Amino acid sequence: MGMSRISIPLMGILFLCCWAAMAEAEYMKYKDPKQHMYVRIRDLMNRMTLGEKIGQMTQMDRTVTTVEIMKNYSIGSLLSGGGSVPFPQATAEDWVNMVNEFQNGSLSSRLGIPMIYGIDAVHGHNNVYKATIFPHNIGLGATRQVYISLIVDCALSLNKRKDCSNVFQSVDMLLNLTLVMHFYSSRDPELVKRIGAATALEVRATGIPYVFAPCIAVCRDPRWGRCYESYSEDHKIVQEMTEIISGLQGELPANSRKGVPYVAGKNKVAACAKHFVGDGGTTKGINENNTVIDRPGLLSIHMPAYYNSIIKGVSTVMVSYSSWNGEKMHSNHNLVTRFLKDTLKFRGFVISDWQGIDRITSPPHSNYTYSVLSGIQAGIDMVMVPLNYTEFIDDLTYLVKNNFIPMSRIDDAVRRILRVKFSMGLFENPLADLSLVNELGSQAHRDLAREAVRKSLVLLKNGKNADSPLLPLPKKASRILVAGSHANNLGYQCGGWTITWQGLSGNNHTTGTTILSAITAAVDPSTEIVFAENPDSDFVKSNNFSYAIVVVGEHTYAETDGDSLNLTMADPGPTTISNVCGSVKCVTIVISGRPVVIEPYVASMDALVAAWLPGTEGQGVTDVLFGDYEFTGKLSRTWFKNVDQLPMNVGDSHYDPLFPFGFGLTTKPTVAR
Repeated sequence: MGMSRISIPLMGILFLCCWAAMAEAEYMKYKDPKQHMYVRIRDLMNRMTLGEKIGQMTQMDRTVTTVEIMKNYSIGSLLSGGGSVPFPQATAEDWVNMVNEFQNGSLSSRLGIPMIYGIDAVHGHNNVYKATIFPHNIGLGATRQVYISLIVDCALSLNKRKDCSNVFQSVDMLLNLTLVMHFYSSRDPELVKRIGAATALEVRATGIPYVFAPCIAVCRDPRWGRCYESYSEDHKIVQEMTEIISGLQGELPANSRKGVPYVAGKNKVAACAKHFVGDGGTTKGINENNTVIDRPGLLSIHMPAYYNSIIKGVSTVMVSYSSWNGEKMHSNHNLVTRFLKDTLKFRGFVISDWQGIDRITSPPHSNYTYSVLSGIQAGIDMVMVPLNYTEFIDDLTYLVKNNFIPMSRIDDAVRRILRVKFSMGLFENPLADLSLVNELGSQAHRDLAREAVRKSLVLLKNGKNADSPLLPLPKKASRILVAGSHANNLGYQCGGWTITWQGLSGNNHTTGTTILSAITAAVDPSTEIVFAENPDSDFVKSNNFSYAIVVVGEHTYAETDGDSLNLTMADPGPTTISNVCGSVKCVTIVISGRPVVIEPYVASMDALVAAWLPGTEGQGVTDVLFGDYEFTGKLSRTWFKNVDQLPMNVGDSHYDPLFPFGFGLTTKPTVAR
């Protein structure tokens, strides 16, 4: 009897507790997709502790993360650095499972805030085995230039032909003729947009919703090891190419507010404009160094592409390692907060580079608490720690609790991070599925990459004179020689930021078509192909070759490892050119991330092609080499005569190039399509 009397009030209490819990759940507005985004953000932030807010500001590399860490610290973001993969040759399904495992940790935290997983996808989904690797940005910047008016005084040409296009068969003629040119410096932003859309699909195929791309640096000195990540020395071309953001994120709705981030659903990814700002203008092209330029110069050369990116709704902006007139960008409150956020009205979040705040001090990490203070006060919202997360969390917590950093600054950062997460639908669809796994390395994307390769190639020389062009090459010949260290090396074709951070040599690291394989597939079955990486001149002379294709260039590199004061081709490239081109008709194809020293060798070549870093689809090279398509590419960078001229950009008073900005010979296809 006594037990029964007690059970009634107990049941009532239990009922009230359950009702209260249900009521609480009903009033979690941030979980209700019908609520306005700003209502959801405000509701969630009102529920968050300081620890949860600082957790959202933390980005860690997957290698040091566990599910428990994601849950206990409410970590806002994870990333894969260059080469940081679940395991070698992981499939799209393997990636999805890994990302979802970490995401489940986040969802099991007190408030269940989903994390955002980021990765460098700078020329396709470049970390991932079997992904389509597109040409690096320097090649995309060279895509077709359309002239709307060209008046040439043909009377000055040596042959006095009526067809003035023949003038362009000679660089000397181009530079010395009196030309009146008015042209629209249009490249192919529509192509770049399609590449962005394809990249987004491949990234989403692996369960990842965020990419650290595009790089919108304006490389003003090819000695910089990241120059291949830049579309051009001309900011106008870089501005055009921000159209890739629309491909990655989707078209911005017509009624969108300026500066507000936007991602158009599960087939798109959040993008990141980088590196803010002036990273391409450092002295002597030294990576992470100092850009010495006045404010008008900074705003007119290095800043314009950020205007376009913000207008297109870019979700995030990454801060540069470099300095501006001696002040580290990671601690530059004037530019990060006052200009980017306040003046340009950027409403996404600002993210640091890898251990970027550590490098505020010299040597790096020598006063980490100061670096955290300076970086957060400058306006950085999310910090790519990426390894020692507890040190960052502890230091930032100390700085807030002791009033060195106001709570308003923390709230601004978290509000921005949540705005991006809500805008991309992470709260509604935090977990990836396997519906897109077949998009990784799909034939449609490889066809697009092949198109991009052929449009990016720049023909710099074609024949000893205008009357005897070598290209297009005949597919039917008795015997041809293919030579050079880069002819049969997929890793060299792709360059840095491919599978690993620095890139790799060889053909076993991902799938694709080397230039040698493409040549083999393109020529007539009766044509004999002889491949020799570095043949001597006697071998070349004694084998009665119809012509030779020499493929040489740079080895792979990324960032500081690519800084070069001499810009020479990798050995034995010059020797191969000398041995082959001195003995038989030859076309030289240069695989490089920038212009390199070639003036001493040009005279011996019959034809010269700048192929940049074309990626996995070598058939794009043979498409134009053998005349299935025309050469249309134009230099987006000035090609210097010697490194002593550097830096040298179009418009400089000392401009005296080997091949000028905008130069590129054209051909006609051998068969009408």
